[in-house]
Amino acid sequence: MNKRDDKIKLLSILKYTGAFIAWVIGSGFASGQETLQFFSSYGVASYGAVLINFAGFILLGRIIVTCGYDQKDSKQSNHFTYFCGKKLGIIYTWLIPATLVLIMSVLLSGGGSALFEYYGINRHIGSALMAFFVLYSYLVGFEKMVRIVSMISPFLIIFTLFVGTVTVLRDIGGFTEIEGHVASLENLKASPNWLLSSALYLSLNFLSGSTYYSALGAKADSRRSIQLGAFFGALALIISIAIMNTAILLNAENSSSLAIPTLYLAKKISYPIGAAFSVILILGIFSSCAAMMWTICGKIYPEDIGKNRIAAVAAAIGTFIMSLFQFSRLVNVFYPFVGYMGLLFIGCVIYKGIKNQRRTKVVQE
Repeated sequence: MNKRDDKIKLLSILKYTGAFIAWVIGSGFASGQETLQFFSSYGVASYGAVLINFAGFILLGRIIVTCGYDQKDSKQSNHFTYFCGKKLGIIYTWLIPATLVLIMSVLLSGGGSALFEYYGINRHIGSALMAFFVLYSYLVGFEKMVRIVSMISPFLIIFTLFVGTVTVLRDIGGFTEIEGHVASLENLKASPNWLLSSALYLSLNFLSGSTYYSALGAKADSRRSIQLGAFFGALALIISIAIMNTAILLNAENSSSLAIPTLYLAKKISYPIGAAFSVILILGIFSSCAAMMWTICGKIYPEDIGKNRIAAVAAAIGTFIMSLFQFSRLVNVFYPFVGYMGLLFIGCVIYKGIKNQRRTKVVQE
């Protein structure tokens, strides 16, 4: 292999690494509520959850992207039926649109909360504006505009990590006092204990993101590149979670009462940084919601334009109505619920991955 081939392979790995973390470190993670409820609310024990998620993201990520790569030439491929069998696979296939409806309503609420906490705009009006623009972009067919806005994702990731890192470096002296303040986060726990919370967070991300990760594997130029991309993506992701978890724990008393903790942390660093972050976060929420709208409506009357548009309006109105509930409350209810739905799925993924590994070893012997 010449040097040029080595360079192309390295660039591919970097590309897949970025794409792998983009799904998780999106607008939902950037708000800080996911980290707050699934990790920080358990105090120092949250680092145990971080380690379990590191192992889980490496294992599940590798299995699913490899499945996507191996099945790329199969026109009838469905990763849900591949991992779970025909009957359960079909159930999961149709559960995904419903899952995205729940997640979309959470993000709309988050958008409204961000506008309220930084600009003082009534959060219901903010959520209504978000829902309107998402619906309008779908009905008019502004796919190109959504793709342009989605390019904000790398900036969202960079800003989130910057805010978390600066906060940790500035406040690390108060680490020994964390347990004294963590009681204020007690009511925000996503589950009764940190171990179950670890499993739910993995399930939440891989049930809702399995289609994305499978498609990512299918587009890969080599099996080794996508597997390394998934590994380094998992590593970067866990470092990001650990940083943000620490930043929130160091500011536990203030974080517990805020819908968007990262906005508070950003504003604490500098008002201009907070303002810039708020704009990037809102654009990130819009791009995520718009992508979900296309996915949801793509399965509802795809060949009947009239009925499809009615379904889109119904989806926008339905998600907006659900978004009227408090953002932190929606995260606390909907995200663990999606996680519970996906526990069986990730069990099937792990079983299938181990089974395939054993089969490969037998063939090699």
